[in-house]
Amino acid sequence: MTQNWGMTIPFQDRSLARSRELVEQLPELGYTDVWSAEVSGVDGFVPLALAAQWAPGLRLGSAIVPVSTRGPGLLAMSAATLADLAPGRFTLGIGSSSPAIVERWNAGTFTRPYARTRDTLRFLRRALAGEKVSEKYETFEVDGFRLERAPEVPPKIVLAALRPRMLRLAAEEADGAITNWLSPDDVRTVRAEIGPDTELIARLFVCVSEDAERVRALARRMLAAYLTVPVYAAFHDWLGRGEVLRPMHEAWAAGDRQAALRAIPDEVVDALVVHGDAAACRARIAEYVANGLDTPVLAPVAGGEVPIAEAVRALAPGA
Repeated sequence: MTQNWGMTIPFQDRSLARSRELVEQLPELGYTDVWSAEVSGVDGFVPLALAAQWAPGLRLGSAIVPVSTRGPGLLAMSAATLADLAPGRFTLGIGSSSPAIVERWNAGTFTRPYARTRDTLRFLRRALAGEKVSEKYETFEVDGFRLERAPEVPPKIVLAALRPRMLRLAAEEADGAITNWLSPDDVRTVRAEIGPDTELIARLFVCVSEDAERVRALARRMLAAYLTVPVYAAFHDWLGRGEVLRPMHEAWAAGDRQAALRAIPDEVVDALVVHGDAAACRARIAEYVANGLDTPVLAPVAGGEVPIAEAVRALAPGA
């Protein structure tokens, strides 16, 4: 397999400090990329800075860093630092995030998420190219910002995008689109919005386990936490799951969390979470790729009978 094959870091069952040995093994296993995330655990940049030293051949990507939890200049500085550590190997993934992360956890303001993401993208293009930026954008204003040390190779910038408007922005002005919580068939729907030439990246949650009921119980908790967020609810409405997920949304809105979990059908869980033995999981990931996914970013889920380190090795493209 010659296309990209990514892994999420740090791993779910260990701290970043304990991840070095497994990260170092990724290139020899056939992985091409490592991608971080930024929710309420590690930040989006430090794991990549370490991976740049631990596994110098890997592409490094953030999936994603919110555009409203840092100022534009600080975001440019962090991206420039990674681009300097790994010239030509760092891809900056940014996105609007969610009201909980931006407002409740970071004391920010979650308004006009599409415009804020677009404006941040346009600012970063100029700043990372070494320009002095003085510009009044629709959602913020920058006066006289210039990086002290612009990267020799500006990083590519990709956008978290779940619906047509943001997907089209990713295709027209960014270097790619990032998505998650979708099925192989959904890849075709997303690909139709961005065309054949835009890189499509998706985080795929994978549990190497043949105990389907155990995996589904675990996955329902993960799905309920995400699919009740308004942007993900709208994403799955667009993908055609509005009616089948309606009972979950109604139970969640009524405060009955257990009923909400029970209301998620098995077929939705099986569509959105990769599970089975390692061979079945690899075959399922291959379906995503066949339908137009350029970069699967695997996120092995703890809780199956296979430990994370073993799953990482078993899911490798050369396994």
